[in-house]
Amino acid sequence: MDVQTWTYIIVGITFLIYISIAIWSKASSTNEFYIAGKGVSPLANGMATAADWMSAASFISMAGIIAFAGYDGSVYLMGWTGGYVLLALLLAPYLRKFGKFTVPDFIGERYYSNQARLVAVFCALAVSFTYVAGQMRGVGIVFSRFLEIPIESGVVVGMVIVLFYAVLGGMKGITYTQVAQYCILIFAFMVPAFFISFQMTGIFVPQIGMGSVINDGSGVYLLEKLDLLSKDLGFNEYTTGSKSVLDIFCITLALMVGTAGLPHVIVRFFTVKRVKDARKSVGLALLFITILYTTAPAVSVFSKYNLINTVSEKEYSLMPEWFKNWENTGLIVYDDKNNDGIISYNNSINNELIIDNDIMVLANPEIANLPAWIIALVAAGGLAAALSTAAGLLLVISTSVSNDLVKKIFLPDISQKKELLIARISSFFAVIVAGYFGINPPGFVAAVVALAFGLAAASFFPAIILGIFSKRVNKEGAISGMVVGISMMLYYMAKFKLGWFGPIPPSSEWWFGISPEGFGSIAMLCNFLVSITVSYLTPPPSSKVTQLVDDIRIPEN
Repeated sequence: MDVQTWTYIIVGITFLIYISIAIWSKASSTNEFYIAGKGVSPLANGMATAADWMSAASFISMAGIIAFAGYDGSVYLMGWTGGYVLLALLLAPYLRKFGKFTVPDFIGERYYSNQARLVAVFCALAVSFTYVAGQMRGVGIVFSRFLEIPIESGVVVGMVIVLFYAVLGGMKGITYTQVAQYCILIFAFMVPAFFISFQMTGIFVPQIGMGSVINDGSGVYLLEKLDLLSKDLGFNEYTTGSKSVLDIFCITLALMVGTAGLPHVIVRFFTVKRVKDARKSVGLALLFITILYTTAPAVSVFSKYNLINTVSEKEYSLMPEWFKNWENTGLIVYDDKNNDGIISYNNSINNELIIDNDIMVLANPEIANLPAWIIALVAAGGLAAALSTAAGLLLVISTSVSNDLVKKIFLPDISQKKELLIARISSFFAVIVAGYFGINPPGFVAAVVALAFGLAAASFFPAIILGIFSKRVNKEGAISGMVVGISMMLYYMAKFKLGWFGPIPPSSEWWFGISPEGFGSIAMLCNFLVSITVSYLTPPPSSKVTQLVDDIRIPEN
């Protein structure tokens, strides 16, 4: 069978699994819809957390970034893994003890203010919509290439599927769907990596194969040969970087602290019965995440090496089928500037080939000429990664509207049935907006996701940290800090990434030489500074609030 047939079969089976789980786990109460009734086991929660965490950015885009950026791409590995550890060790036990399963709810209660809650809801929606745009884009890319339908149509299909199980099952349906999605995505990521590692180095384990001698008889290490190839084409050596140390630091920090403020990850700690179970699921999730994150650099190396050898200075007419297929999606663009029919791929004005970062993982099995079923499996894995995170984000959006806005501010006496209905209606409208941004994204998947992390870092992280570890910070300080932080980050994104204020300025005009992906660190520091300064210039919180902080600081078992 060909790749497309295999893809229809495997993707069809996975979609059937997701829909079946959604029907089986239909939520009948707000408790089940928001936090799965606190009935999830640590193992299932660990797998679901890992799937939620390893979005389209991790599965599809991260290895692509590393493949093209080399050493500079390591910021995503360091930032995302470090951030998860920070969240698990520093924040999760305290937030779980407090008992508020949404970030806006925590901020509203800790800072004794509906105004603070409103600002937090706005920040949660900004983070979640930015994040989910990247996931929908990933869904569209997979559908476009492997099912040969337009990216726009692929996004719509993804919207329908994720809306079905997110609206029907809420967190209960999402959790058990994500368990299935983790199994699919990790299998889909690892199988090609094993095959390609053995093919290129004779070593089955990709983490070891990446640093081994390539089996072409040259006796040269794979990384060394990739450095030479990159240098010959005018690129930086693969194992060296071009970004400034400050920008690398800021991006890594923004990804780390942004992780610690991501609402769709934090809510995971409330789906188990006890804090002890939350700690177990955190450890298991870290183990499950590690499998992919230690493999991604190897996949990057394999794909970049195979790509260069396949396309550089080769006849366009002799390009394999995968090249033409991806070219049809618009994610590979060949412009024969000198009309010689030879592909000139290099880092100069004469470059004739543009390759989208987001295709590298998906195209890797094809480039390596692996069997059709493996290629189809990777497509299903990419969809699983994107849909799992999209579902978690949609839940955050619907919860922010139904629980944090409607119930906690406007209609405190609303019935559970009506609240559940509002949550589902909110999910419907949220997925439409998410679909629009998926069709019209501000950049490739991982870059869009990085912006979401920057927004979380700029808005939530200081408010959460100070809310737990400071008795002096008050509502005036927290509100001022969040407004300043999110405003700075949104302005920087709009100016240097989205082009809302005219043509996008060149990187030479970045403030302090910091990229939009890293500016969340600067906005976060300003948030901290404003929050603390305003708090000390205004009356302190009441004794009731200080007692609340003392109670939070002693996590339960």
